[in-house]
Formats: sequence, structure tokens, C-alpha cells
Amino acid sequence: MMAEPWQALQLLLAILLTLMALPYQARKKTFLSIHEVMAVENYAKDSLQWITDQYNKESDDKYHFRIFRVLKVQRQITDHLEYHLNVEMQRTTCQKPETTNCVLQEGELHKQVNCFFSVFAVPWFEQYKILNKSCSSD
Repeated sequence: MMAEPWQALQLLLAILLTLMALPYQARKKTFLSIHEVMAVENYAKDSLQWITDQYNKESDDKYHFRIFRVLKVQRQITDHLEYHLNVEMQRTTCQKPETTNCVLQEGELHKQVNCFFSVFAVPWFEQYKILNKSCSSD
């Protein structure tokens, strides 16, 4: 009779430990591959457009920025898709919210930022999230 309550307690403890371990396993990434890809690849291009839009939404600058040069694009496949994007962005002549016929600023208003973005992407559902962002001005 005494063994049964002890076994039930052990079973309950095992169940609790399993339940505690599940969220950790769910968060753990399974690394599959990382490759450099061309910026014109469909999903990379979509991700580049999305980060440009996000940068402009978050920026306090009254002018729009656009990507001037794509330095590197890497696609990482884990349990989801990630893009690691190194870009140079420059201020345009368009004040927000205008976005048509924007040329790059020259002279006194010229400004360039170098940015690295790590983006969680589900492009076929148009879902993106910035995981990491680092930008610095010239």
C-alpha cells in the first residue's frame, strides 16, 4: 500500500518535468542551412522591401530612406526562414509620406546609414518580424 502513493508522486514529478521541458524544446532552433543568396531572389527582394518600409516607419527623419546598395543577403533555414541583410541606405528627396520619384539627397542633406537586419520571414503569408537590427551613420 505504501509503494502506490510514492509511485504516483514519481509519476507526477516526471509529468511536471516533461511539461517544463516542452517550452524549451519548442523555442530551440534546429539549424538546417545558411546560404548567401542574390538580392533579386523573390523572397529576399520582399524582405528587403519590408525592412525599408519598417526602417522608414520607425525613423524620426522627415525624409524617406531607400536601399542604395545591398552588401550581403543570407538565407538561414531553421524551424523557420530568416534573412540576414547587410545594406547601405540613403536619405531621399521625398518627405514622408511621399514615395514616388524619390532621388537620393546630395550635399548638405545627404545622409547614409549602414544597417544589418535579421528578419524572421514567412513571405508566402507576408509575415515578417525584425529579430535584430543594427544601424550606424557615416
